[in-house]
Amino acid sequence: MTSNEDVDSADESFHPLGKAWQEELEASLDETEYDTELGLEMAEDAMKVTKGELSEEEFHDRYHEDVLAEFGEDERPVESGDGSRFDEALSRFGVDEESRREVMKKMGAGAGAVGLGAWGTAESGGEPAVEATQEDEEGGGEYGDGEGTQWGMVLDLEQCDGCLACVVSCAEEHNWDQGANWMYVLDYEDTTPGGRNRLIRPCQHCTDAPCEKVCPTTARHTRDSDGLVLTDYNVCIGCRYCQVACPYGVNYFQWGEPEVPVSEIEEDHMYDQRGRWVSSRGPRGTMQKCTFCATRQDGSKGEELVGRTACEDACPPEAIQFGDMNDPESDPRQYLDDPALARAQTMNSSDEEIQEAIAVVTGETEPAEDEGGDGLTEREARGLLQAEAGTGDSTFKLLEDIGTNPNVVYIGNEPGPEAEQVEGEISYEDVGQTDNRKTVLDDETVDLGWFA
Repeated sequence: MTSNEDVDSADESFHPLGKAWQEELEASLDETEYDTELGLEMAEDAMKVTKGELSEEEFHDRYHEDVLAEFGEDERPVESGDGSRFDEALSRFGVDEESRREVMKKMGAGAGAVGLGAWGTAESGGEPAVEATQEDEEGGGEYGDGEGTQWGMVLDLEQCDGCLACVVSCAEEHNWDQGANWMYVLDYEDTTPGGRNRLIRPCQHCTDAPCEKVCPTTARHTRDSDGLVLTDYNVCIGCRYCQVACPYGVNYFQWGEPEVPVSEIEEDHMYDQRGRWVSSRGPRGTMQKCTFCATRQDGSKGEELVGRTACEDACPPEAIQFGDMNDPESDPRQYLDDPALARAQTMNSSDEEIQEAIAVVTGETEPAEDEGGDGLTEREARGLLQAEAGTGDSTFKLLEDIGTNPNVVYIGNEPGPEAEQVEGEISYEDVGQTDNRKTVLDDETVDLGWFA
């Protein structure tokens, strides 16, 4: 067993979601047949890799012998000195699936709730953490400097009305058991003044995902074609190490037989373009989470759904914007560049002056040269849109200091360290769903992770 010289003391926690969350994860690992201490140590060091405190090669070498001894294989990807990955083929194609699957031991109720303040940082204070700038538009800033496609989201918390349509649509699209909640919307009270206190939580689909680093079988992996972080259910052995290593608490373990049988799921919604089972709900004994609707992005559900997610399609105020974060012309990038314009366009206001302002800002109408004359100057037009729709100039990424590079950007207030979750205007029960941070299903086989 590898000894980690930097293991935190009993009174401390390496996990961003805090000591209580880490203790529940430790208890859940104890119920499996796999090494709990190894899982915790690997998770801690995986986060050190994303922070730049430990190299990929050092991380791989530190645990290679232990992973081999525990799992009989070590297919973890690793960056070599020249930046290329070795074992590429094995990390992208599942082999000998049946021999890797073993029945997981059941445990009772899921993990305990963690305070919403775990998301907050004392320094944030609601100030902008990530802003779209002219440099971004030109490809030299926060986005636009990557190659290929990188699917991601912009979530406008100031527009979200808490209707939970995104949760319902996600459940219907992916057939997960009630209470799994791949998509989660919560309200909270905070000391941060002003604005709507609400948070939407899908998987962040990190560019540098700690959950991938600890997976011994490459079940959890990043898809080369578009940067999606996915789970191959045919390769997953249910060790739950990815759940411990995730800073965001988004993973769900399928304890029992799924409510929707495989016979009721279309194959083109299960298997992606590579033939790997990474979409819809997984079988018993596997880890699952939000997939950003991977098979939609492959085009298998129709070309018209490429670049769309079920939650985005269902959102009445269009607070969810999905698209290619490397493309300056994509919906989320355009939304970040000018939130006031984007919001005004989605509002479909019948006000003629607002429509004129939109036309001026978009270039459909020539702006007036002088204020006070006929028509609007560009400055007047932008002022009208901001007065109507707000500026949307406060943006952030969750736990950005960890270095995971999440591909979800939020517009609105960032939760502070004193944030506490409260009841939303619409309950999960109102829309036929289950909010398991308060209750566990009768058979006690659902684990929600952070929100159980």
